[in-house]
Amino acid sequence: MTLEAIVSAEKISAMANQLGLSIREESLAGLAEYAAKLWEWNTKLNLTRHTDVEKFVSRDVADSLSMIPFLEQGSRVLDVGTGGGVPGVILALLRPDLRVELCDSVAKRAKAVSAIVDEIGLGIAVHAMPAQLVVQAHEFDVLVVRAVAPLIKLLTWFEPLADRFEKMLVIKGPRWEEERKEARHYGYSKKVTVRRIAAWPIQGSDNQSVLLDIRRRVIQPPATRE
Repeated sequence: MTLEAIVSAEKISAMANQLGLSIREESLAGLAEYAAKLWEWNTKLNLTRHTDVEKFVSRDVADSLSMIPFLEQGSRVLDVGTGGGVPGVILALLRPDLRVELCDSVAKRAKAVSAIVDEIGLGIAVHAMPAQLVVQAHEFDVLVVRAVAPLIKLLTWFEPLADRFEKMLVIKGPRWEEERKEARHYGYSKKVTVRRIAAWPIQGSDNQSVLLDIRRRVIQPPATRE
């Protein structure tokens, strides 16, 4: 059986409806084509563990959908450590108005995801380098991050570059509060704000995923007396 027979727009739509997820009809065919190409490449290089329609929709699509309400029209978005293209490729398919770019410091993964986006005709930039170097060279509205590193590492990498982007949207699992406490311990609460802005159940688990909004803390100058 071909991958195209295993995944289709109809199967993705049915699973989304079962999970209560809302996907634009015009995005379904692109999502199916992307999943098929991702799984084909996954036989050559480990890019994802979500290799059936249920996991693809309940994890990859659901995670990407959580970000949609928090991305303004036309935002320039960098997917940090994209791996097989989640959430960046899915965001580009769900929201064609976004200017999405992908990066991965592992050359093999960057080459694979570059081939995938070319094969599905998406035409978005893929950077084969650490995200910090991409952010140093280009300004972005939003950095999106999933399953890349603990919060303390992300803040260590990107807090010095906070003037190059407006915010980070970071997907985390049930340990996110422990990671935030660690960041506070090292003084990052004085530099950035970390807010939970969404939460949704992890399918087949009692745990939740959360979406964190991270941005540079604005320190108000002390009021002056007349």
